[in-house]
Amino acid sequence: MNVQKNVSSKYSKVMSAFLAGAVITLGCATNVSAEPITPEVQAKVDHYKAKLTEWAANPAIVAAVKSANAKGGLLHDMTNSKWEDLKETDPMVTDIQNSDASKFLKTQEVDKGINKLYARDAKGNLVAGSTKPALYNNSARPQYKIAIEGKVFTDTEVKEDLTTKKKSVQLSVPIMSDGKPIGVLHTAVNPN
Repeated sequence: MNVQKNVSSKYSKVMSAFLAGAVITLGCATNVSAEPITPEVQAKVDHYKAKLTEWAANPAIVAAVKSANAKGGLLHDMTNSKWEDLKETDPMVTDIQNSDASKFLKTQEVDKGINKLYARDAKGNLVAGSTKPALYNNSARPQYKIAIEGKVFTDTEVKEDLTTKKKSVQLSVPIMSDGKPIGVLHTAVNPN
């Protein structure tokens, strides 16, 4: 009888821990601060969709992405965890931010209707950017996966951005060459 009580008690503790973990996981997976996109915000996103498509065709952006693709990426053996450890002032970061493509992106971001702007190569690696992003490689994220297929990606909600920590709508377009997607241009549209 004591053995059965012990097993039952251990089972109960394991199940309680499992359920508590599941509740925490589900709570973290659900973005409670996400908001629907209003018609006004959608109009702003559509405006930036046209601009982003135009910027993605800029010769400096296309050339930088082609060059990165030919080299297999700008920073060999870079991972997201290594990238996260780099300071804004690290030469690997500043070399990317001082490129002609990054300088072009910075001039487009002065409008403040967007809060970041990044070009990525065919593998999702950073090629150019207005700031240091949270991720060096975003190939697992939908804004990359959909745009690299030659489609425009627009998020369906306003939510906190991983890099800027500002509420925004994620938007990305393919960077094209000879009618084929070679990379992705990605931004976050400010809803206000």
